[in-house]
Amino acid sequence: MDRRPAGFFEDNGVDVELINFTWDQDVAAALASGNIQVISAATNTVILNMNNGVDLKGFMIMDGSTTADAVLAGNSITSVTELKGKKVAYELGSTSDLLLNYALGANGLSIADVEAVPLAAADAGLALIAGRVDVAVTYEPYISAALAQGPDFKVLYTAGEKPGLISDVLAAETSFIAANPDALVGIIKAWDQAVTFLRDNPEEGGKIIADAVGSPIEEFNTAFAGVHLYDLSENAAALQGDFQATVEEIGAIMQTANPDEVKTVPTGDAFLDLAAINAAVAQ
Repeated sequence: MDRRPAGFFEDNGVDVELINFTWDQDVAAALASGNIQVISAATNTVILNMNNGVDLKGFMIMDGSTTADAVLAGNSITSVTELKGKKVAYELGSTSDLLLNYALGANGLSIADVEAVPLAAADAGLALIAGRVDVAVTYEPYISAALAQGPDFKVLYTAGEKPGLISDVLAAETSFIAANPDALVGIIKAWDQAVTFLRDNPEEGGKIIADAVGSPIEEFNTAFAGVHLYDLSENAAALQGDFQATVEEIGAIMQTANPDEVKTVPTGDAFLDLAAINAAVAQ
């Protein structure tokens, strides 16, 4: 039996074709047309799709950002509370938007207390370095690129302050989940094997992923160091615990930031289907 990554799906009795997409809207269109059945997406993206009428549920957490998403500032700013009145560069509607709103709220502020400077994540750090803004919210590899400019810039706040806030899940339409319980269990168990393989073989596993996404291994290693992958046991604990409340927090932040797009904040129960995880744990 092949225990290397290419054999994990086969080991668990599922026939899976992996398809890469560049844009979220293309994923939603492919799902709606039936060309794909399961998607890997950010938790906030699933919430947005649910609000757009897609009958989705998440069934497994893939990963959560710890230090791969961060608020950066110059050394004169020492806490999030000092962001009041400051110019903050971040990408609207992105995970950076979510992290900034959470960080502000956790420190008694709101987005109205800062001067928002909408920029792509790739440009936010550059704006900070150039002195056009006081603060930048971005993600790897742009965090490391900004910090490499010298000791005048630092990480002020990271996604690790709220586990699960910036996370990726596997999700599918509820009709597919109901009709294919064995396939979902197989996918979950294959993922668990892959996480174990990567933990046991970080260099080989890292190269496989970096090659698959077309990333230089140096950039991959930097970004991957700031992400936690959830194995099966960690999924079981998180999905039946804190992650459900985190989903509701994410939805509430999104609704406050974009009330026209996010009219409904899903409960953890509405967002998740735990049948496949529970079945995988039981096997």
